[in-house]
Amino acid sequence: MGSRLRLLTAKVTEDAARIYELYDVDFSPKWFPVFFVLYDEGAKTITEIAEQIGHSQPSVTKIVKEMAKAGLVKDNLKSNDKRRNVVGLTEKGATVAEKMIKVQCADIDIAIDGIITEATHNLWEAIEEWEFLLEQKSIFKRVKEQKKIRESKNIKVIEYAPKYRSAFRSLNEEWISSYFEMEEADYKALNNPEEYILDKGGKIFVALYNDEPLGVCALIKIDDPEYDFEIAKMAVSPKAQGKNMGWLLGQTVINSAKENGASKLYLESNTILKAAINLYYKLGFQKIVGHPTPYKRCNIQMELNLDNN
Repeated sequence: MGSRLRLLTAKVTEDAARIYELYDVDFSPKWFPVFFVLYDEGAKTITEIAEQIGHSQPSVTKIVKEMAKAGLVKDNLKSNDKRRNVVGLTEKGATVAEKMIKVQCADIDIAIDGIITEATHNLWEAIEEWEFLLEQKSIFKRVKEQKKIRESKNIKVIEYAPKYRSAFRSLNEEWISSYFEMEEADYKALNNPEEYILDKGGKIFVALYNDEPLGVCALIKIDDPEYDFEIAKMAVSPKAQGKNMGWLLGQTVINSAKENGASKLYLESNTILKAAINLYYKLGFQKIVGHPTPYKRCNIQMELNLDNN
């Protein structure tokens, strides 16, 4: 698409240069946006011109220098605010503009209208529509989403089996050690997942990517009058980040809690883990305060009311 647009731009620019010659105007097509703004609205600063035409300041500065050399504009003009250096048309520039706008542009408008009439699709409207859509979401973001969707199809979330004990421990140790220090409660859960989690009515889920265990998450049964389960020990390998693995694990754990009659879930985290916190909010969790915690690293607590989901 970029190549096609560049070819079209080159074709239009080539014709534009020939049109200026046709009307005996010594003018470069790339000057026109700057030139038109100065003609239409009067003297302006480089910054104002750049913002209005969507160019960078260095680009506008270069164009202004070229136009000044051709005698069409003058910069460093006096303004009411002495701190602002403005650019404006010279007498020669104003004369060229009058001739260009009244004669040359009038002919061009009719020619362009003819193309629009002949064409099936209106290019101006299509460009405006694409600009709007890409402003809402860039092509990069759209492709990134599709990549995540495609790769997530290779992810399978299964229930824990003893052969995944080392993966459960290593994946959690990896992320905990990257940001914090392992604590006593970590060792209890990771060294004895069967005794600490499964035998008490909890569950552990493992996310496989192409059959390799790259993500884990636990649903821990807790003795709490307000909460049925705690979601904990969620860890995703850096190799699987950006593949929607955390979301799939979270959804699986939440669905499992519902199947087990849970009405409210609890979790603890740290705000330094921005991606994880965003995931929890996306899953429907809300921030709470005041619940006791065994972890030094915990500075945010969240809950999910399953009756509302």
